[in-house]
Amino acid sequence: MSFEAWLIFALFWIVFVTTPGPNAVNCIQQGLSVGFRKSLLCVAAILTQASAFLILSAFGVTALILASPKAFFVLQIVGALFLIVLGIRGWMSAKTAVAVEDRGGRSIYFQALSIATLNAKSVAGYLAAFSQFVEPQTPVWDQMAVIMPTALSLTALSYISYCAIGAGLGKLAIGAVLNTWFRRTMALCFVIYGALLGGAVLQGKLR
Repeated sequence: MSFEAWLIFALFWIVFVTTPGPNAVNCIQQGLSVGFRKSLLCVAAILTQASAFLILSAFGVTALILASPKAFFVLQIVGALFLIVLGIRGWMSAKTAVAVEDRGGRSIYFQALSIATLNAKSVAGYLAAFSQFVEPQTPVWDQMAVIMPTALSLTALSYISYCAIGAGLGKLAIGAVLNTWFRRTMALCFVIYGALLGGAVLQGKLR
């Protein structure tokens, strides 16, 4: 994986994991209610989910590359469109409060794991995002050696920050993080990324 490709992936992943949603709100709420240290169980749960979904995505992409390059091309286009749709949905719902339902988990960890797994950016979102950055000519698992540490490190930093915000700012954190224009800016990033990545895939196909 080239440095340029890694940098594009890293910038995208920052947008992917910092966009406020149920995971962010849960981390803030737990930081507020149980303190910073205990709220880190939320981060552990999110990393568990992220690791599983990244591995599942890698298996799915590998299978498609081996089965049919055309099918992989279709996945890349669908993935780019999925990111655009996520952005449009995020823009339209920017004024709507993000609710975190009590999933009935026995602990902070299992409740956070449930929230992360049932999140809209679940395995379909991971597959859509992941497919944009895989180079078919390079073994997928060689690329995973770079992608997984990058994705998990950025994911951990993002949600540790949300836990710290909740513990430090208390109830003020919810209003700051869920500011309408902040959410719309992040949503717009999804649309731009989806359009640019889809355009790059089509341009490569036409060459």
